Amino acid sequence: MLDLLPDLFDEYPNQLSLASVPFQDFGGSTCFCGEIVTVDCFNDNSKVKALLATPGEGKVLVVDGHGTMNRALLGDMIAESAVNNNWQAVVINGCIRDAGTIATLPIAVKALGICPIKTEKLGQGTTNIDVFFAGLKFSPGQFIYGDKNGLAISETLLSL
Repeated sequence: MLDLLPDLFDEYPNQLSLASVPFQDFGGSTCFCGEIVTVDCFNDNSKVKALLATPGEGKVLVVDGHGTMNRALLGDMIAESAVNNNWQAVVINGCIRDAGTIATLPIAVKALGICPIKTEKLGQGTTNIDVFFAGLKFSPGQFIYGDKNGLAISETLLSL
């Protein structure tokens, strides 16, 4: 399926909330859905790396990098780890790097942009908390849906 959101909004218009930011697609896949797992971090992707190294079947990592454009919170090696651990997607309120390689991986990646500079690894950040960006509150256990039409969330898993 290439277009998930139009069909979901046709079927469940009152159960979905649409992100107000047009995230860019960087992964080799663009259509996804899954249960939200969150990370709140700023210029330190230690928690992103740690979570994506754990089993992620049916899950999407939502990263609030506070919109910073001066460090990349995801690179090719961490994205490969996500693929190897069966994560459905990674959504970043911030930047990625290694965009050429990430485009070849079978995972959906949405982010604000690209920055070639890596973060420091200081072990900072918080996991599994509510994060707020793009006009939405992303909570662990909610469900997230994405494709080239945008990004949306719901309280329960919706199916077509």
